[in-house]
Amino acid sequence: MLDAIRWDTDLIRRYDLAGPRYTSYPTAVQFNSQVGTFDLFHALRDSRKAQRPLSLYVHVPFCANICYYCACNKVITKDRGRAQPYLQRLEQEIQLIACHLEPTQKVEQLHFGGGTPTFLSHDELRQLMAHLRKHFNLLDDDSGDYGIEIDPREADWSTMGLLRELGFNRVSIGLQDLDPAVQRAVNRLQSLEETRAVIDAARTLQFRSINIDLIYGLPKQTPENFARTVDEVISLQPDRLSVFNYAHLPERFMPQRRINSHELPSPAQKLEMLQRTIEQLTAAGYRYIGMDHFALPDDELAIAQEEQTLQRNFQGYTTHGHCDLIGLGVSAISQIGDLYCQNNSDLNQYQNTLAAAQLATSRGLVCNADDRLRRAVIQQLICNFSLEFAEIEQAFNIDFQGYFGALWPQLQGMANDGLISLERERIEVLPAGRLLVRSVCMVFDAYLEQQNRQRFSRVI
Repeated sequence: MLDAIRWDTDLIRRYDLAGPRYTSYPTAVQFNSQVGTFDLFHALRDSRKAQRPLSLYVHVPFCANICYYCACNKVITKDRGRAQPYLQRLEQEIQLIACHLEPTQKVEQLHFGGGTPTFLSHDELRQLMAHLRKHFNLLDDDSGDYGIEIDPREADWSTMGLLRELGFNRVSIGLQDLDPAVQRAVNRLQSLEETRAVIDAARTLQFRSINIDLIYGLPKQTPENFARTVDEVISLQPDRLSVFNYAHLPERFMPQRRINSHELPSPAQKLEMLQRTIEQLTAAGYRYIGMDHFALPDDELAIAQEEQTLQRNFQGYTTHGHCDLIGLGVSAISQIGDLYCQNNSDLNQYQNTLAAAQLATSRGLVCNADDRLRRAVIQQLICNFSLEFAEIEQAFNIDFQGYFGALWPQLQGMANDGLISLERERIEVLPAGRLLVRSVCMVFDAYLEQQNRQRFSRVI
């Protein structure tokens, strides 16, 4: 079974290294300022010629309150008026991008992230969706995957009704932890009742999928109190769960400096939390998709993994990896063919650039032949837990063992340790290695040795 995981504490301790999450390869660390709007226009033209379907990501950076653990690109403000100037520039960007695409290119996937997208008023959400529908070919038959991230403290039944009316059919709910002491330590007070009310509304309004985010490793968490949170979450029956490892990097993320590092659980406690969570979710019928993600067996992600069509991009695991991803808003990342590009991460600079009728592309990367090859290898491993050499050889006209000969001793070592099965024609990530699949992918990362590992979270 694809969802089988074997817990091996010794193996985890040895291979629990810091490394990328591989939402892309090469990763965003490799982006450089040599890539700009000319490259973006060129990629959009190719997308238009190929008539590729689209996935849109819209970044709404505003939050009314700060969560101390957060590493997202956000603007903390109580002033709801700050959204309007941003929306003006965002609508300008939508218009500038859309005119380089074909109106017939279907938007199969749409995702609003943040920040807190529901920071926007109902009128502002209507205005933004109307503008997207005017300039992009959004589907009207509810067949697309149109999702939005929800903070239950910023949403109620009327908000959920509006979102459904606007075409959203998936919600991702930030929860993190239900223990009041943990919530106070990270400045996110959110009751189970608030969360349940949003989920009840989503179910009544026939949203197709509900995801809940949890974080383990937060201050004042213990294996016992986190297990209680997981039990409560299981009772809510979300279709998907993301269980993230908290990476404490206060030198990089200023809000994390408000967290008392002495209150963080020990590495051994974190391991116990993860092990218990896996046991609880498995007993409740959830499948381990990989990279912190769990889903019920009838969820599209679980089905795609069974059928080996699962893919991964900047939005995580997806069934729409064949789409060109267009990122809109401050700091948003696009992936169009072989181009990765990112908008400016500074709100004022983003807005000022668009005010001058220029796109806010600030950095990126164009994949070369080696990047494309390694990207395909990493995608197969991280999505399917297996890799058939013949498929790669046929797609890229190489001899796999010849091309990656220098990596064979490392792979053989992993095989000897029981992470993988290494055969003449394939690699399979074994049950004991599935939690550590990032470590297997890191073997194929040509850039990793040049990078500062402190930029990345640990595997577990």
